[in-house]
Amino acid sequence: MSVIDAIPSIKLSRSGSRPRILALANQKGGVGKTTTAINLGTALAAIGERVLIIDLDPQGNASTGLGIEQSARKVSTYDVLADGAPLETAILETAVPGMAIAPSTLDLLGLELEIATDRERTFRLRKAISALHTSQITNSVDAFTYILIDCPPSLNLITINAMAAADAVVVPLQCEFFALEGLGQLLKTVDQVRQALNPNLLIHGVVLTMFDSRNNLCSQVVADVRSFMGAKVYDTIIPRNVRVSEAPSYGKPVLLYDFKSTGAQAYLRLASEVIQRERSLLAA
Repeated sequence: MSVIDAIPSIKLSRSGSRPRILALANQKGGVGKTTTAINLGTALAAIGERVLIIDLDPQGNASTGLGIEQSARKVSTYDVLADGAPLETAILETAVPGMAIAPSTLDLLGLELEIATDRERTFRLRKAISALHTSQITNSVDAFTYILIDCPPSLNLITINAMAAADAVVVPLQCEFFALEGLGQLLKTVDQVRQALNPNLLIHGVVLTMFDSRNNLCSQVVADVRSFMGAKVYDTIIPRNVRVSEAPSYGKPVLLYDFKSTGAQAYLRLASEVIQRERSLLAA
């Protein structure tokens, strides 16, 4: 079975319309945020969506995980946000057909101080994405239909930029004891952004990651999160899987590294859920 065959044929037709923008955010590191961005993007591209990943983490793990060498990052998301470089000049194609990435560099670490005095500092990414879409439509380029923003593991100005630009937030949450710690603060931040900067911002869903079926605590965490967040939690749970951990070292999504692995299959199911929710949101 191919990647395409594994996902229901429910591609959303939005020719000429603006892309759907999803920010993957969690102020806690190591929760599977970048892995989710890479593999969700791969699954969406596999069914015909045109996907752009915007790497806003100074560590650049999404860029590295898709095989983008440091030497290839001539223009990065730092240049876009700090200097106003057109987003299209930062975009690089990946080994995944239909998926591109705007890579990041460590320069992003100093961005907050550099743009702190700018009145429009929270809207820099929104403006860059808008200009990109306008340029693609004007020049009859195959425009992106999904943009996934990989946020840094903190609720700083970069993350606020992502939320101000996004339609919705996807929250990866590790199945461990402190899973709910900090979630309240993230939800509060989303609410503040909604009130002050982006009134249409939604929580798209919470994806539970690194689930170990042999660990009773993991099952309790799943129950607690579902009790707290209700229907906002995706049905799909991403298992702890060695193939998922290995794939980035080869510069590949797990869907290309080992399609038959339990981790890859879980991300395919997650993509199906995301698309189903998108269809429901657009129909509302």
